[in-house]
Amino acid sequence: MVISSSWSSSPGERQWLSLVGVIWLQSISGTNTNFPAYSSQLKDALSVSQLQLNNLAFASDAGKLFGWVSGLAAVYLPLWLVLIIGSALGLAGYGVQYLFLTHQFASLSYWQIFSLTVLAGNSICWINTVCYVVTIRNFASFSQVAVGLATSYQGLSAKIYTVIVEAVVTSAAPFNKAETYLFLNAVVPLAVTVLVAPFVGRDAASSIKKIGAGLIVMFFISASTGLYAVISSLSSILGSFSPVVKAICMGVFLLAPLEVPIAEKFRQMVSSRKWVLKTNEIKVHDVDSDVTEEQSYSSEIGLENGEGGKDMTDASGISADEVNQIDTIEEIGVSSMVKRINFWLYFFVYLFSATLGLVFANNLGQIAESRRYPKASALVSLSSSFGFFGRLLPSLVDYLLQRYKRTTSRPMSIAIFTAPISASFLLLAISSSAASLYLSTAIIGLCTGAIVSISVSTTTELFGTKHFSVNHNVLVVNIPIGSFIFGYLAAGVYRQEAKGRGGICMGMNCFCKTFLVWGALSFAATVLASFLTYRTRKFYSCK
Repeated sequence: MVISSSWSSSPGERQWLSLVGVIWLQSISGTNTNFPAYSSQLKDALSVSQLQLNNLAFASDAGKLFGWVSGLAAVYLPLWLVLIIGSALGLAGYGVQYLFLTHQFASLSYWQIFSLTVLAGNSICWINTVCYVVTIRNFASFSQVAVGLATSYQGLSAKIYTVIVEAVVTSAAPFNKAETYLFLNAVVPLAVTVLVAPFVGRDAASSIKKIGAGLIVMFFISASTGLYAVISSLSSILGSFSPVVKAICMGVFLLAPLEVPIAEKFRQMVSSRKWVLKTNEIKVHDVDSDVTEEQSYSSEIGLENGEGGKDMTDASGISADEVNQIDTIEEIGVSSMVKRINFWLYFFVYLFSATLGLVFANNLGQIAESRRYPKASALVSLSSSFGFFGRLLPSLVDYLLQRYKRTTSRPMSIAIFTAPISASFLLLAISSSAASLYLSTAIIGLCTGAIVSISVSTTTELFGTKHFSVNHNVLVVNIPIGSFIFGYLAAGVYRQEAKGRGGICMGMNCFCKTFLVWGALSFAATVLASFLTYRTRKFYSCK
């Protein structure tokens, strides 16, 4: 409560603090990416087959099937309470599994573990929903920029948890590391939620005079954080650094975004002191200005609701009304949305692009093994790193365009990023070189991250902001659906090629047919996204 009261004097400070809080939440919300760290131990403890283990991997994504519940909760409950519920679900899902691995429970059945994994996966939806809603509300004129900045940090979740585990676990025993991953997945989101809930759960003004400079600083900090994450993963460069030093450095980078709200606080303190030093005549004027300033903040808040304020613009000269006219067709609820052709076009575009990219990342280990590539972890790191920058890239482009009073269609942006995914799958199908594997993995990671970032603004552009929390959670239902269908299709081709070889497939044939099918589907996504762009009649706007 001390944090909340000390930073409650200015909507501008609360706005930047809310973004910092969302960044921290996104940094620790990707708990499902840690599943490979303890999946083998669960396999041994439960005595399950590889196929059943794959079902547990699917269970984490299956939690998104119930993500719409968190969307409804965000409409009717305070956002801080939605955050608490989400972190509590994660505490239950991961915490019970942790107690099982530490032998606090005599036994858990396979389906009990499956249900707990679904519950833990669903907890991520609650946290993400709050992050999206807070960012869109508090940065209405720069929603794509702010959302992209914040969500890019989710790509670093696996890296952050790994750094912590390496710092606190001195033993190299996989058993101890698995316990630590589960324990951190259970308690870290709850701890961060309690820390940031006071200033994330409150709305702030949507216009700051220095918002442009603040976003530039945020871009620089985000890019620096991602660069450090990549470099620190290369043991050949930082091999002499201890795990504790790496963890401290990562902590410093995560604290760095606080520079912006601190700078805003300092700027306002300096401005207040200047007012005090003015003459009596100016002081009288300042008293009047204080009143008008409060009225100004009310006008800004009213502007979000469509009330007046034609002269209220942000640093780029674009008013919130103008942005809403560009980015929103109409306000549509779920019942109306699922009846629209545009929704189903959008649904299959996401299914055949971003979801395919996520399935590809989940299969990188087997792909590397089939091609006799020993460094599967390097591929995973490469995919994650480029995914981080992919999430960040649309925000940077959108910010630059808005500064010049221009904007592009979100469906068209998705179409631009789906084409390289199709080409990358084709390259993997026809080339067995390590260079093609590296290049394709980097491109797919980059484009998948970009589409995930763009999708938030696409949902608001197509269906409005009023019902966003429910609409977007309905959209991402395609992730568990795609994970199940595409994952099992790939596994089926792999098993067919592995017949008579002891269940292990080696060579190009293991995934060649899969890559051809995935390439055709991602090309279909490009066509569908282009058709969706045509239907919305919005390609490029210049004011």
